[in-house]
Amino acid sequence: MENLRVSKRSQARIRIAIQGTSGSGKTYSSLLLAYGLTTNWTKIAVIDTENQSADLYANLGQYNVISISSPHTPEKYVEAIEICENAGMEVIIIDSISHEWETLLDIQSNMPGNSFTNWAKITPRHNALINKILSSTAHVVATVRSKQDYVLTDKNGKMVPEKVGLKGVQRDGLEYDFTIVFDVNIKHQASASKDRTGMFVDKPEFTITSATGKQILEWCLEGGKSSHTPDVFSLTEEFEKNLQFLDVIQACKNMDELIKLFNANPSLQHVYREEFIAQKNAIRQPSNFRQNGTTAY
Repeated sequence: MENLRVSKRSQARIRIAIQGTSGSGKTYSSLLLAYGLTTNWTKIAVIDTENQSADLYANLGQYNVISISSPHTPEKYVEAIEICENAGMEVIIIDSISHEWETLLDIQSNMPGNSFTNWAKITPRHNALINKILSSTAHVVATVRSKQDYVLTDKNGKMVPEKVGLKGVQRDGLEYDFTIVFDVNIKHQASASKDRTGMFVDKPEFTITSATGKQILEWCLEGGKSSHTPDVFSLTEEFEKNLQFLDVIQACKNMDELIKLFNANPSLQHVYREEFIAQKNAIRQPSNFRQNGTTAY
């Protein structure tokens, strides 16, 4: 057991998710972001599940690639992360994490016996990967593929189909485990649907570059009080105005309601983090699945 120490931002390792449809530039954005975080291509590793798509950008620099073949089990991801850590990588890009969840869904659907009971065997495997990401000694950037859909938009008087992204292909509530979640559209423009740093939330869409990674690194290395994130004690007045907020959290009956409440209150995400996590776990308890009419993910 370690001794008590004063918390330091310099101890932080960022966890970033970049989600978007195919062709939105998730891999390219991740590489630029990673370079900004370390400024050394040789300290970046890509865990590639996309059929060597990471090699398409080899012109950027001499980053490292480790490929995972099908089936994309969480155990393979964990092993790849450990290889990267042992090699001294400072930034690990998981491209993409969606394959892991799709593999688990496929495994669960083919398991004999009770479908509901079988999730008790699948969930720990997924949680082991998430825990590995959260405890990694490196910065982690994970790409998430979004389901695709098309909408008709008016361009010069003509209705033209445009590809848009929908829900990310991963377990519900994945965003809770990441510090920042960037949504990237087909025009390669990013916006933050979650941002615990306070630097990108409610900001106009922008293009992710290495400067974005450098900005995040500076936030991680700040020794003093961040100018972007409020001190918990400065939220005292907000606490008084939101004494019933815990009741609102506990009133959420499914993950969609909880995520909507979480995203709608960025200033309270840090303050009520433990309460959000507790409600997330409560919703996922077996006794709640049928009651709430949710899928047992």
